[in-house]
Amino acid sequence: MGPSGGIEIGLNAAIVSMGGGEPRLLTVDEPGERPALPFGPFDPDRHRTLEMSLRQTVTAQAALSMGYVEQLYTFGDRGRHRLPGDAGPHVVSVGYLALTRPEGGEDLPLDGVRWRDWYGFFPWEDWRQGRPHLLDRDILPALESWAREPEPADAPSGLPSRMARLRLAFGHGDLPFDEERVLERYELLYESGLVSEAVADGRIAARRTPVALGLPMRHDHRRIAATAIARLRGKIKYRPVIFELMPPEFTLTDLQATVEAISGRHLHKQNFRRLVEGANLVEPSGNMSAATGGRPAALFRFRRQVLEERPHPGLKVRGR
Repeated sequence: MGPSGGIEIGLNAAIVSMGGGEPRLLTVDEPGERPALPFGPFDPDRHRTLEMSLRQTVTAQAALSMGYVEQLYTFGDRGRHRLPGDAGPHVVSVGYLALTRPEGGEDLPLDGVRWRDWYGFFPWEDWRQGRPHLLDRDILPALESWAREPEPADAPSGLPSRMARLRLAFGHGDLPFDEERVLERYELLYESGLVSEAVADGRIAARRTPVALGLPMRHDHRRIAATAIARLRGKIKYRPVIFELMPPEFTLTDLQATVEAISGRHLHKQNFRRLVEGANLVEPSGNMSAATGGRPAALFRFRRQVLEERPHPGLKVRGR
């Protein structure tokens, strides 16, 4: 629908891949603008479905073919794309999670399109080397200060207190850190004015100087990315989507590193191998890899028969 109707339907893709052992998001960069997820309008006159339109948008913007794709959520908050004095239509965006294995190396053929480490946007989410220092140094003290402030008069009724939401989202106090609560953590940082997007769009007063909490994104694209990461972290536990990020043949060490990179947690090696073998998710390919630099390692492949054997074949991993 055009400007006369006041609403435009857009499509955003949080496209995830692995590179150098790190999970990455595909971004589209324009001069003078913050990084953005690939996005474009839905044109029902040209495309029969939203997904067909999304795939063509990504092909046009990034010359990239996506593999696994699933719809995430519809993002329609008032003001999410509108700038002061902007008379354009309100953009309601349908977000997608997509997984891909890059072909032809790391370089992307189009200018302004690049892979970025997703922990550059969400540094508080990476626990592989232990508890991130910026949690106790920057984030939690600032959030505790905000939580003690009086609730605004227009705050929605029925919500848990700010402190209760802080404890649940960040595993603060006696609660454990839940790696799947990526979106709740980002939304608390936004609501408290600690990420620069909240201040830049004018909806959150600059009650405190935002610290450098990750690389900001255009509009609400970091919220869409947080939704995608949360979905993927949850999904690998009950669906074998992790193999959409793996090459056709891989070592168990490579598989563990990929699961750790996505979940943001270090995993015990022997426990992980017992879990994979017990779930019957992989089978030997009969080939060996000498890329480890030591003894050749056995190569495995995803055992696709598992999809027919049980409804929820995933990796119910637990961090150490």
